[in-house]
Amino acid sequence: MTKKTRQQTRKKKAQKGVAIYHDMKVYENFERTALRIFECIKQAEKNSPGTPRFLYIDIQGHKNEAGGYDHDAFELMQDFALGFLGDYLTEIHTPLYGVRNPRKQRNDIPDVLQIHHPDDGSKYGYDTDSLVIQPRENRPADRKTAPTVRAIAEYLGMDEASCLVCWRKPVERAHVVPTSLGGSMDVRNFALLCRDHHAEAPDVADAESFWAWIDYAELRDSPDKWVDAPEEAKEFLRKHNVQIGKEPREPLPFFSAVKEELKSLYGWTDSDLSSAAWPELMDEFHRVLDTATGRHFSIDKKASTYAWAYDIALRRVTGDARRVVRDAL
Repeated sequence: MTKKTRQQTRKKKAQKGVAIYHDMKVYENFERTALRIFECIKQAEKNSPGTPRFLYIDIQGHKNEAGGYDHDAFELMQDFALGFLGDYLTEIHTPLYGVRNPRKQRNDIPDVLQIHHPDDGSKYGYDTDSLVIQPRENRPADRKTAPTVRAIAEYLGMDEASCLVCWRKPVERAHVVPTSLGGSMDVRNFALLCRDHHAEAPDVADAESFWAWIDYAELRDSPDKWVDAPEEAKEFLRKHNVQIGKEPREPLPFFSAVKEELKSLYGWTDSDLSSAAWPELMDEFHRVLDTATGRHFSIDKKASTYAWAYDIALRRVTGDARRVVRDAL
């Protein structure tokens, strides 16, 4: 009788580790996204030293005229995630690829992420010298009518059309660069905002500054996202110390609101405000306001538009290129 050997099937255990997920929103550019992912990786190493790290990246919007990924998204996935972060991770998963580090994961993560703009002719920040129109799309579609709300939502990667800032409904179609400033009817030149945030959003010639404002407002007003959530979801959020609804506050006087945005979004300090050569700055401010900003329906003044114009005016007067909103968190 032949003795049969019993074979045991062994299931390979899934490797334990820390999963780091980031969904690159359409309003996030390369710099803001890279800094946020980098900080998450540093925090993961701090909380769980030496534990394998698995990075997952999704991309919303960020399409070029050919339907592929634009410069920021491709740079994030190819140069940053694969090229720079690869040594500090065990696996990386993006819409373009999934790879495993063939070497042992490094844990000597740098303290600071240094981002240097490549000298390849790419546009980084607004051209303050010429006050040109700077949309995100380079070759906009030659269409005469605005795309549908559904088409914009699909481009933005949203299952349902809701405000990008507070998730409220109904929404309005907001031009990133107004048509009065040369903005197109391309789907990439639209955002979905509720009436209140549409009335707040800047009307300026720079697409990246518009998206930076959306990013800023989304962080500022994030507690409002949960106001209409189911009660069980609110209870879960409260247990985890998540604020639901913004604290009521008195509306700021107009110029105080402008100063708040200059400090929070553009990095101005009290020193900037006190040391500015205001007569020269105001002359330049009105030049910027007349040349590179528009109006939203009947709204003559917006704090966000004025803040952008003041920042551009200061950069034109001083020749200071440090305040580039693309680098802001």
